[in-house]
Amino acid sequence: MSDPRAYARKLAAEAVSRGEPLAWFETLYARGLSEGIPIPWADRKPNSNLIELFAKAGGLPAAGRALKVGCGLGDDAEWLAGRGFAVTAFDISPSAIAECRRRFPQSNVDYVFADLFRAPADWTRAFPLVLEAYTLQVLPPELREEAEERIAGFVAPGGCLLAVSRARGEEEPRGSMPWPLTEAEVRRFGAFGLTETFFEDFVDSEEPPVRRFRACFRRDAG
Repeated sequence: MSDPRAYARKLAAEAVSRGEPLAWFETLYARGLSEGIPIPWADRKPNSNLIELFAKAGGLPAAGRALKVGCGLGDDAEWLAGRGFAVTAFDISPSAIAECRRRFPQSNVDYVFADLFRAPADWTRAFPLVLEAYTLQVLPPELREEAEERIAGFVAPGGCLLAVSRARGEEEPRGSMPWPLTEAEVRRFGAFGLTETFFEDFVDSEEPPVRRFRACFRRDAG
């Protein structure tokens, strides 16, 4: 396929028009994996922007439970597990979860098929470290605030959330999927019981370069 991102946008638009804004993820992964259609964000290697944030943020837990939101094909989760964390990684696509298990048969990561908006109750405030990279930007903007509240809700007392997304200015148009976030949208995690400890507005090394935000938030230990 000449433009996999255009194909993903088409699937997203069709799902939104049907009133099923999350249904397209399974279609994308299922067809991508069975028919060899490239999945735009699945590089099959850990996210360098997330790894850099992990190094820059400071004050992160050295080990313990960690949650990867929207794990895709599992590379970020495996990277985190390699650092000694007990990782749970979830995705709304059962095909993606099956591929994670196929790719990493000896993995210690607990790969779970789950919907962010219907996550298990025992995940609430259960993870000292939560990683969110690029999930919010592929959700329709009207779902973002609830998504952020739910992601923030996974962070344990004293724990941290790392977040990375595409970026746009407040006055810039939303554009098309992946819909970049504004600074205010990223910093809104602070409205859900977390305190911002690191924020960066940067341009990555992709070709062409992409403006992004990355940030760290912490829940008070009390």
